[in-house]
Amino acid sequence: MRLSNLLYTTLILSATALTTQAQDTKPTEKKKEEKTINEEIEVVRPYKPVLAEAVKLRRSPDLNDNKTYKAKFNYTLTERKLELNSDINKLQAQQLTDEQRAELINNYLKAGFGSATTTLAEGYFSTGNDEALQAGAYFKHFGQEGKLIGQKYNQQQLSVFGRSIGDQATFSGKLNYQRNGLYFYGLDQNNLPVNFNPEKQSFNFIEAEGEVVNKFSPDADALSYAAKVNGYLWNDKFSAKENAITINGYLNKRISTFNLGLAAGVDFGSTKDALRSVSNNILRLNPYIRLQTNGINITAGINFVQEFGTASTSRIFPAVTADFTVIPDYLQLFGEVKGDVNRNSLKQLTDDNPFLNNNIEIRNSVEKLSISAGIKGTGGPGFGYKIKVYHKEITDMPLFVNNFSSANKFDVIYDFGTMKLTGIEGQISVQVSDDLNWTGNLILEQYKPAAETESWYKPQARLNSNLRYNFNKQLSFDAAVALQGQSKAKIYTSSPASPYILPNTAIERVVNVKGFVDLGVGANYQINQKFSVFLKANNLLNTENSRYLYYQPIGVNVFGGLTYSF
Repeated sequence: MRLSNLLYTTLILSATALTTQAQDTKPTEKKKEEKTINEEIEVVRPYKPVLAEAVKLRRSPDLNDNKTYKAKFNYTLTERKLELNSDINKLQAQQLTDEQRAELINNYLKAGFGSATTTLAEGYFSTGNDEALQAGAYFKHFGQEGKLIGQKYNQQQLSVFGRSIGDQATFSGKLNYQRNGLYFYGLDQNNLPVNFNPEKQSFNFIEAEGEVVNKFSPDADALSYAAKVNGYLWNDKFSAKENAITINGYLNKRISTFNLGLAAGVDFGSTKDALRSVSNNILRLNPYIRLQTNGINITAGINFVQEFGTASTSRIFPAVTADFTVIPDYLQLFGEVKGDVNRNSLKQLTDDNPFLNNNIEIRNSVEKLSISAGIKGTGGPGFGYKIKVYHKEITDMPLFVNNFSSANKFDVIYDFGTMKLTGIEGQISVQVSDDLNWTGNLILEQYKPAAETESWYKPQARLNSNLRYNFNKQLSFDAAVALQGQSKAKIYTSSPASPYILPNTAIERVVNVKGFVDLGVGANYQINQKFSVFLKANNLLNTENSRYLYYQPIGVNVFGGLTYSF
């Protein structure tokens, strides 16, 4: 309304000014006008603005006086050089956050018991996840007892090991102790003794080993090397003792696609018992040249072997291997031609047949010629195979025969001359998924003995198969099958000549040793991350035949226990 008042005041003042001006006219004119003025003065009303409907506000004004908060910022200007670069900048990969490492469980303790007086105690301990330094220890006890007199055995094992990975080389070592206890419980069912009291036997084995290997270098002309030292002490419950020290090493120089190298080793061995003492030492030198290029790997060299000690002989054998890649990852062809001297020892013989007699003769076997060839590769994800055929000519191959006076003990004889062996071996591995895998190994062999009638206790067929199935995260199953074909055994009808050289068929009797199938199954249930239970069943077919005559295996046995992981 102030604007209307202002306009009204202005109009009044203007009218007053006009009236005043009219009064200043001459008197004659005034009198004349006073008589003739007859005018009407119109007062203009106050100005009222009219707004359009579109801009009218239909709400009341906010009468609250709220002040807007304005934050205060401090800016620091950084001097930066203006780069006039039109090139495309390299994209920087975004760093991922550190993945949370899973908790590693490196140690476990296992204990179990069951039928056949089965006892089991096992443990494994190791350091953490330090990749440069690893160390640990392992122990195991296992024992069982059958229904026959003296049909029981037990085994104890203790091992300590370590490994250190340096900048230039890797160092590793181990210390083992093993003891096997058993009885000569074998009985001839056609000639049972009146009062049978089986003798007890035990073997003690101590081993120490150290190794150094240089780390791989991508340099095409790198020099690689390795050295290994192994020594052991062995003895039985009677008077047999044996010790050995083996030193091996090699040097390899890469020159483009070729490798020049030398592998060397020396083996010092000594065997003693009540009747004989044998010094059995072997020196090996294997210089070679190797070609590696475009899926071709060929190694050509010689193997020089010098025997010294009780016997002294020098021999040179070929050492040639070849590997050709036909279809990468799917098909490879390989072949080998070689020869060597195999050192026989009481440790090796008792591992194969623990029921040996006393005063065993020790003699080396000569593998004059060994030829093998085959194919290997994969048939797709989770499927691998290998098929090999081979032919060997071996002089003085060791064989087991039952002792004349104690048929449940075995002597070792040597097939005088050159024995020929032809065989085929197949291996297959199938992994259907992470929860199901199967492996199998089949060996078929045919022996042509040199002087003996048969290759005693050498089966012509052997099959081993393993199956594992994870039902879920907690429950898993496994199964194993071992099959062995029949073999031949020699029984003396009278005492053979001593020392034994050539067979005398007039005092020999050939016996068939039936083949057998050993089926075992097992299950494991994971209760939680720390505890699990296991169950195993062996010899489910209750097989009574075994590899060696008169020694029946323990029948069906089932045992189970608990495992604690930490």
